[in-house]
Amino acid sequence: MQYNRDAEGRLNPLPQPSIDTGMGLERIAAVVQGVQSNYDSDLFHGIIGRVEEISGVPYRQSAKGEQDVSIRVIADHARAVTFLLADGVLPANEGRGYVLRRIIRRALRHGKLLGIPGPFLVPMVGKVVAVMGEAYPEITEGEKHFMQIVRREEERFSETLDNGLKVLQEEVAGLQAKKKKVLPGAIAFKLYDTFGFPLDLTEDIVREKGMTIDLAGFEQSMADQKKRARDAWKGELGAGIPPLYQELMAEGVTTPFVGYETLQISSEVMRIIKDGEFVPTARRGDEVEIITTQTPFYGESGGQVGDQGIVTGHESAFEVRHTSRPIPELVVHQGVITEGELAVSDTVLLQVDKERRQATARNHTATHLLQAALRKTIGGHINQAGSLVEPERLRFDFTHFEGIEPAALERIESMVNEWIWEDQPVDIEVMSTETAVAQGATALFGEKYGEQARVISLGDYSQELCGGSHVTRTGEIGIFKVISESGVAAGVRRIEALTGRGALDYLRSEEAELKEVAQFLKARPGELPARVERLLAGQRTLEREIESLRRRLATSQTGGGPEVIEIEGVKVVAFRVDDMDPKGLRDIGDGIKAKIGSGIIVLGGEKQGKGSLVAMVTQDLAEQFPADELIKALTEIGGGRGGGNSTMAQAGGVQADKIDDCLAAVAEIVRKQS
Repeated sequence: MQYNRDAEGRLNPLPQPSIDTGMGLERIAAVVQGVQSNYDSDLFHGIIGRVEEISGVPYRQSAKGEQDVSIRVIADHARAVTFLLADGVLPANEGRGYVLRRIIRRALRHGKLLGIPGPFLVPMVGKVVAVMGEAYPEITEGEKHFMQIVRREEERFSETLDNGLKVLQEEVAGLQAKKKKVLPGAIAFKLYDTFGFPLDLTEDIVREKGMTIDLAGFEQSMADQKKRARDAWKGELGAGIPPLYQELMAEGVTTPFVGYETLQISSEVMRIIKDGEFVPTARRGDEVEIITTQTPFYGESGGQVGDQGIVTGHESAFEVRHTSRPIPELVVHQGVITEGELAVSDTVLLQVDKERRQATARNHTATHLLQAALRKTIGGHINQAGSLVEPERLRFDFTHFEGIEPAALERIESMVNEWIWEDQPVDIEVMSTETAVAQGATALFGEKYGEQARVISLGDYSQELCGGSHVTRTGEIGIFKVISESGVAAGVRRIEALTGRGALDYLRSEEAELKEVAQFLKARPGELPARVERLLAGQRTLEREIESLRRRLATSQTGGGPEVIEIEGVKVVAFRVDDMDPKGLRDIGDGIKAKIGSGIIVLGGEKQGKGSLVAMVTQDLAEQFPADELIKALTEIGGGRGGGNSTMAQAGGVQADKIDDCLAAVAEIVRKQS
């Protein structure tokens, strides 16, 4: 490359002429090693060798090279999957997560082409880590986590393929019934896009049925999908920014943020927005947005909520209920005029709610400590997947594929509190983003950072790029209390926690509830577990005794036992027992069966408005009078659904007012089958 083109279209010589050959590490390695392609270099030897072991197919041995393509795809895709996971990307149905999912599924498809019978990407990830882990230690730290994700994704894809195959079979059957020979392209694309069916797989299946695919329709559906994706991507980039803010952006209007240094400052009102329009003034009671020449108010971003506070003029007051940042350099104060009249060009005093900001800062710094504790306790694969920092609480989403055990969660909570009580200074430094990352600062994957970034350092355990507000020393957080840990999406967990006064209020509330329970049970708080266990044990004993009494009462309801009738030499018992669950009915049926030796027993009853039926047939009669067929016939009378086998079957959801009809029908059903 010898020239570049300036803004006016002129070509100017480059100060250092060069040629862009695209010579990355792999191509240089291939050239230096004198091999045919990147895949023949030592960077891929071990990974391709693992594909050969798993598939039993040797590389560079097939006549047409078709199997070699599949081997290379699997090797390349296994490596791509490993590094995408290391960067915090998780399989999803949109964005970069969808790219990862497509890569995994394409590798699995090529595994099928090589004849690999089941899941195989997990050992491939292991091989990538073994080959490249020394140079990239982050993939070694996350190996176990990556394998869990890949294993689950493989299992999920297997289920998806089964579901897609059912859809395809139904579509083919429908077309055959109409004597049509062409599968619509839209259907083929749905199989491709929703179920991961490669087009060639669909072609193979329909070809066996003597059919073809509308390829033009498939390509059109593909083009439509790409257009939707491009439109969505554009929407993410410019998106959602109201025209008024876009206009301000075009005019170069910005609001310098000075809230790191001070919570109070004088400024000038530049714009007032009411009902989506710029206005010169606003009066008491008006809900408006104001933009000032500078502000100490933090606009909501990076998971941290916006500040609240008050803006006062000479004879006016504006209550700031929320502060937003619709574009990076613009801070908008939203609220209501509480006194007088506010006008553009007025000089005003902006005052942030100090207590609220400090509570938010405690939670934000605690979030950094929490992430550090998670990485130290659970593993280096932990990456932030979202957060919410409010004055009242904090919420932290992170990548992990299973729930955290209570003991581990307790260790994490204790670790955060130990760091808080060390009262370490919170070091804040502004440096180039490149330098910060090179020094090991954690950057949120997918987040856009400028050339300069704030780096928040907490002792030797946390260093993150962050633009939010923080305490000056960790001791200001006071106390950290986890209140919940849960799953929010595939591979994403969530911890919610409290700090400072919020944590203290929570602990006091828990203590008050504990004291109240202790008072009810007439026990001291320390005695509660043992006391509750004794109560539960007593309750279980009483429940067993009540159930036993119910069964004894039920068996005596007909005066000495249920009536036994004989139909063509077969003993038949059919009677009603209410307030019994299906297990109770089965137990009673077992008792009757033991007494009569050989026969058919049908019990029915109602409990809490729900009807049930149980049918039992002794082994010697099961072939002639299968219990499951008997239940099926009875549900046609009383409704509900049931099932079982030839000796025992039951049904639930039976209409309570039809139970007697069902029991009355038993004799006739047996008579017809005799």
